[in-house]
Amino acid sequence: MKINPDLHFVVPGDPVGKGRARAAKRGKFITLYTPEKTANYEGLIAHAAMVAMAGRGLFLGAVAVELDIRVKIPASWSLKRKAAAVRGEVAATKKPDIDNVEKAIFDGMNGVVWKDDVQAVEVKKRKRYADTPGVVVIVRELDLQVA
Repeated sequence: MKINPDLHFVVPGDPVGKGRARAAKRGKFITLYTPEKTANYEGLIAHAAMVAMAGRGLFLGAVAVELDIRVKIPASWSLKRKAAAVRGEVAATKKPDIDNVEKAIFDGMNGVVWKDDVQAVEVKKRKRYADTPGVVVIVRELDLQVA
């Protein structure tokens, strides 16, 4: 299996997990909608991905994705604890959930990086504390046959 680095970009700011679809009654009908915070974050992802794609065509085959999710260190922590967090000695066990961030990132890349997130067949992800929050995204095209 041959993996070639192909796309690298950063989604700036605090990572946001994909929110659950909400329902609203509109007259006789129930309408499902995406929460505003999720929609705004997916727009930010799409913008960062579009800039990184720089006019290239969509990925059409299978891809591997790496996500480095960097969450903000709480301001209330001591300098010693903050330094330990930056060194990776403190686990980032706070919201957002790692899988919900992945869902938001993948949905934000639909139609910008790939046709659909079903093309992601390998995923490596981690969540950690960092001085500068954001998500580093790396997408690699895989040399695999697609069914």
